Amino acid sequence: MKITPVNNAQIKSTITVIKPSRFWFAITIILLLNSHNIGLCDGFSSRVYQHHNSIKATTPTSLSMSKQSPRRPFLAVTAAQCASFVGLFTPSPSYALVKGNAPPPPRKKSSGDNEKKCTNLEECQEMAIIIETQELEKVKAKALPSFIAPGGSRYQNMREGDNGEDAVKNGDEVTIKYKVLKLGKRSYDGLSGEGTVVFSRGYGLEDDEQGKNKNESFTATIGSSNLIRALSDGMINMKVGGVRRISVPPQMGWEKPTPECDGGPGGRGSGGDVKVDYVVIPTATMVATEICMDKAKSPFPNSYAEQRRMAQRFDQSLIIEVELLKINQS
Repeated sequence: MKITPVNNAQIKSTITVIKPSRFWFAITIILLLNSHNIGLCDGFSSRVYQHHNSIKATTPTSLSMSKQSPRRPFLAVTAAQCASFVGLFTPSPSYALVKGNAPPPPRKKSSGDNEKKCTNLEECQEMAIIIETQELEKVKAKALPSFIAPGGSRYQNMREGDNGEDAVKNGDEVTIKYKVLKLGKRSYDGLSGEGTVVFSRGYGLEDDEQGKNKNESFTATIGSSNLIRALSDGMINMKVGGVRRISVPPQMGWEKPTPECDGGPGGRGSGGDVKVDYVVIPTATMVATEICMDKAKSPFPNSYAEQRRMAQRFDQSLIIEVELLKINQS
């Protein structure tokens, strides 16, 4: 077996092909082997060196360079080979090609971006007032004209009735369906705008109107003492098929006409102010309010839930929206 000595340049070229981290690892092994002469690589290099010496004794002088080949170059080459062997089992860093989500497109400026933004509380309050005023003007522009009935009730015709039919007059028995509404936020005149339903009949909005009672209607006599005055007054001259909104102040609705219950809008109190002299404690408010609600007046809610809602609203101005289905001639 022939072993060719290597010079320092060959050693350098062997080591430099190793990655930097592995290079320093190989240098560390070389230093340890040279300092202590222990380990697997040192034992292997020693056997290689002994084999070299045995060959040197039988090799011609012309082919031998034993005098120029000390033990240290063999150790270096052997250490480098060991380091390369260890490097085979050292995992290389891996890189994954991951495609992420594309960035979102730039947001288009809306018309609201050019509007002035408020910077403090006062400016925000002023802007809120301006916006509310603008919305109110829009509602007024779309509002239907209002009229005054013979008894003073105010109403709006949401839909005109049939021209060929007779109009409602005092004493007629009528069949209607209705919705009693709480005034909406932008109901500037007590009639316009959206409203919240307190109770109704004939529209299928209540629990007791399901099933066989789904299309249930309400029948009453115009001018009857048990019918609220606002409805008796506001339906005069109404025709079949028409829809009318009638304003219902408390005194023309479900409030009892007693001195204790004459507060609220349009009441006999001081300038229409709400009288609270009979309210002693908060828990007594509901008791006094229920005493003032006239349950004999019709239309009146049937279910308990409807009655509880009505007990909280009857002393306020409400709206009753009526659709005339039929006039029962006497």
